Amino acid sequence: MDSGVCIVMTSIGTEDEADALAEAIVEARLAACVQVQRVRSLYIWQDVLHREPEWVLHIKTLDARYGALEAFIRERHSYETPEIVRVPITAGSADYLDWLRAGSTPRRAQE
Repeated sequence: MDSGVCIVMTSIGTEDEADALAEAIVEARLAACVQVQRVRSLYIWQDVLHREPEWVLHIKTLDARYGALEAFIRERHSYETPEIVRVPITAGSADYLDWLRAGSTPRRAQE
């Protein structure tokens, strides 16, 4: 089943950046909700192992908004190569998915 909604994930280096990006995404109505979680990431970048705190954003949005959301993240992200991953939501509570759709729709489209 295609619900038309997805979760987009990105990670960013500071809590302030994460909060600012999450707020901007929701205010732009590119997503209904953004959850921000602190994590520790281990990764290889330019042949060096890094162990860094990061903040992961789980962004709940419409599949149709993905392109605009990706461009929005790229414009504001501090990383040279930011993680931007879309994961489809194949099923979920009907009430929640309706709320997610409404919250991710630009205001003009709702009127």
